[in-house]
Amino acid sequence: MPKGRPLAPLSIAAAQRKQLISWSRRRTTAQALAMRARIVLWAAEGLSNTAIAAQLATTLHTVGKWRRRFLDSGIDGLLDEPRPGTSRKLSDEDVERVLTLTLESKPDDATHWSTRSLAQRTGLSRASIHRIWRAFALAPHRAETFKLSRDPLFIDKMRDIVGLYLDPPDRALVLCVDEKSQIQALDRTAPLLPMRPGQIERRTHDSRRHGTTSLFAALDAKTGKVIGQTHRRHRSTEFRGFLTEKQLRRGVHRSTQELEQAIRSYIDHNNQTPKPLIWYQTADQILDSVARFCTRTLETGH
Repeated sequence: MPKGRPLAPLSIAAAQRKQLISWSRRRTTAQALAMRARIVLWAAEGLSNTAIAAQLATTLHTVGKWRRRFLDSGIDGLLDEPRPGTSRKLSDEDVERVLTLTLESKPDDATHWSTRSLAQRTGLSRASIHRIWRAFALAPHRAETFKLSRDPLFIDKMRDIVGLYLDPPDRALVLCVDEKSQIQALDRTAPLLPMRPGQIERRTHDSRRHGTTSLFAALDAKTGKVIGQTHRRHRSTEFRGFLTEKQLRRGVHRSTQELEQAIRSYIDHNNQTPKPLIWYQTADQILDSVARFCTRTLETGH
């Protein structure tokens, strides 16, 4: 027999459906609101919370929350609630206008909107712009980069690696290895002025360079410990040398440079309380996530 309480039936009026579809399809709509709209649309089609959660890669709690909010308050229930004890002074039109400008336009003299410039454009206060951005998890001043692999064997390689994380062979040592080259040893051109009551720490804006070093590091997935080694040169010879059994036993490679000592000190400090790497996502879940990202990217028209 099915467990749990039966779900309350959910129906959508024509005007509500039109608004929900608009939110879910707008090319650059805040993803939080777009997801809420899709939850309601699919719920109206009779999909279970479990099925919707799987489709959107979210939790049952999230799906249940927005289903209830729509049943209680309709379209307005999908918007973030105002703080307790304050009245809502912004109309739906104000919120829609700010979202549209933020997501679908740029100021003439900048690459993105600031609270000041958008407040001048809309006639709203900077605090109002900030509240709307915070409610819809928008941060125009922030940007991230991404890279999609063109390797024809990417899927096969990814499945092999994820398989190692999810189910490592018996008595196997699984290491996540990376490198950081050209780490600069910098010194200020004048002594640092330390912090004191009423005065923050001060240092010169310019610096002197004292050479570079390269860091090779590996994370032991089972124990969470970091194995690291610095080299003055960055060649395949040094990298292969880092992967020997001797290095895995923490061989001694002393250096008089403060930068390299600081790196080793950081690694030693991290290894005092290591945390094992616990991998949860399967290869299929990762590929589904990549597919959703590619779909959203194509929908933007870029």
